[in-house]
Amino acid sequence: MQKLVDSHCHIDFPDFSTEIPQLLENMAVQGVGWGLIAGVTLERLPSVLTLVEAHQNLFAAVGVHPDHQEGRDPGVEELVTLARHPKVVAIGETGLDYYRLEGDMEWQRERFRRHIRAALACAKPLIIHTRNAAEDTLRILEEEGARAIGGVFHCFTESAEIAERALALNFHISFSGIVTFKNATALKALVPLIPEDRLLVETDCPYLAPVPHRGKRNEPAYVRHVAEEVARLRDIPLEILAKQTTENFFRLFSSAQRT
Repeated sequence: MQKLVDSHCHIDFPDFSTEIPQLLENMAVQGVGWGLIAGVTLERLPSVLTLVEAHQNLFAAVGVHPDHQEGRDPGVEELVTLARHPKVVAIGETGLDYYRLEGDMEWQRERFRRHIRAALACAKPLIIHTRNAAEDTLRILEEEGARAIGGVFHCFTESAEIAERALALNFHISFSGIVTFKNATALKALVPLIPEDRLLVETDCPYLAPVPHRGKRNEPAYVRHVAEEVARLRDIPLEILAKQTTENFFRLFSSAQRT
């Protein structure tokens, strides 16, 4: 069978520190050939790079999550320098998140702009996180010319209108385990509307485990459940969905070496 890609995971987190060999074995058993570890903080970047350097089928992105308020807040030049690592294939995750934080969010917007400028400077795509902030996210991407580099809206839960606008800005749409949840009716209805060449699947593990593992710790092998549900909703065989999403991944993250 065509292998799948988990286009967004966090297996560098402490939850997994002693379990990497088992996680990789589980991936292989479930037909998941590759994974992309998204950046959350610069402080965690060394552990991410250690993982991707040790395993040919893992890739990295460098960035600071919009919620993160401690630690280093990089400038454009530092991000570009870090992105020169041969296993770093993207900038992110980055974006805006107004869900947990209150007050003036200008610091988030300025950080987001720096990440976009770095992506443009190093010619690597963006991994976008947006929560309760879709309008500002799209506006800033437009203002900063992000269409020229594109990327992916990861763990997509927004409306069809937001998806259409993201697609118009040259971004892909990635679905996580949320799409398997029984109450995700609006999201399920959106799945068939995404063009086949802009579609990705992910786990965002250790969060958001799909049915039948909902409520448990997530892992990259479980992206197969996401893919099965997306294929069902699009009324296509899993094999075709796997081929489409894998081709999309390696086309978008063009510096990732397929092994």
